[in-house]
Amino acid sequence: MPDVSVVMITKNAERKLELCLASLSNFSEVIIYDNGSTDNTLEIAKKFSNVKVFEGQFFGFGETKRHASSLASNGWIFSLDADEVLSENLVKELRSLSLDEDTCYQVRRDNYYRGKHIKCCGWYPEYIVRLYHREQTNFSDAKVHESIETKGLKVEKLKAPIEHYSFDSVSDFLVKIQIYSEIYANDMQGKKHVSVLAGVGRGLFAFIKSYFFRKGIFWGFEGLVIAFFHGLGTTVKYLKLHEKNNPKS
Repeated sequence: MPDVSVVMITKNAERKLELCLASLSNFSEVIIYDNGSTDNTLEIAKKFSNVKVFEGQFFGFGETKRHASSLASNGWIFSLDADEVLSENLVKELRSLSLDEDTCYQVRRDNYYRGKHIKCCGWYPEYIVRLYHREQTNFSDAKVHESIETKGLKVEKLKAPIEHYSFDSVSDFLVKIQIYSEIYANDMQGKKHVSVLAGVGRGLFAFIKSYFFRKGIFWGFEGLVIAFFHGLGTTVKYLKLHEKNNPKS
């Protein structure tokens, strides 16, 4: 696929990176923009001949992904995370596409926890815009929960999925909560005010929503863990925000 560059940002992404990059052998260019990895991320990336590695600052997810896309040689960008793997069927589908610059392409992301495909807690079905032409659109400015802006463009769903291996253990949830809650609290400091009680209440509601309304209760250990960390992550980000808005005198 000579007209499409795969672009990803990384930091300490060794856990699934080799599997991810192995699925991208059909792409002539893969851009990795690394934000200070201290594990084997860079060593793994440099094993692959179609990968170009750049290193630089992290500005928040939206702005960093926009900057990373500017380093690509092609106008068409496929945005990928380092814990995602392109299925063989998706690679075949992408090769058969007649790309239209006025269209963004949406991909289904199949989420896995401990190797199990999860279909509860809002994790399925999940469709995300991943393929776009950078002269027509790009990522939003959002520090977290960034997305590709589609206003004024057509959106087409592709059939084959990305496989997302974001969590193998409870520890992975804790790491991600720490990172995302810190970015959220720093970004919203002084802009949004939430009481401690409201933060805890929102976390409790997030758990109930995931576990009961979104059927985590039917998925055993995995459903309970995912719902629990949905609730905990919500609570932690609001408690951190409360702390930053109310520093010790």
